[in-house]
Amino acid sequence: MASLLENLVEILDKENTEYESLVVLADEKTPAIIQGDIKSLGKITEDEQDIVGRIQHLEKSRQEVLADIANVVNRDVETLKLKNLIQMLEKRPDQQKLLVDVHAKLKKTIEQLRQGNEKNQQLLEDAMDMVSFNLHMLQALKSAPQTANYTKKAFNSGSPLGNVCGRFDARQ
Repeated sequence: MASLLENLVEILDKENTEYESLVVLADEKTPAIIQGDIKSLGKITEDEQDIVGRIQHLEKSRQEVLADIANVVNRDVETLKLKNLIQMLEKRPDQQKLLVDVHAKLKKTIEQLRQGNEKNQQLLEDAMDMVSFNLHMLQALKSAPQTANYTKKAFNSGSPLGNVCGRFDARQ
């Protein structure tokens, strides 16, 4: 069982490393979203997909090792969780500590990833709201009725908003 536990700790540590890579990419994604840098977002998304593929492979390995451990300790693999395994290792404090440490590290990394993803999701929603607002403004300009916007010489200016659009300052 000791080698199975070592394999499990090793797999969990590798998973943590991959999740840490995702945290870095989530941090890189934030300025790309803010700047609207589609090229960078595409590259980051490709990198994320590669990492997710590696995580899925590690997850499969982890499930296999947990199934082997469940067989050794005569437990149902569906109900055997990491917390249960940690409790079962009370008589092996050094192995228990390894498992507790890697579990805590993985939990912390996943929380960082969740927070980064939530921040990026909010930024994307805000960007989509702004795009939607701009589209509605453009549609409203096209469908607005012609009004009596006359110039000094009594000619219709032709724009439903007069010359307001020409005075928009994007720096504000």
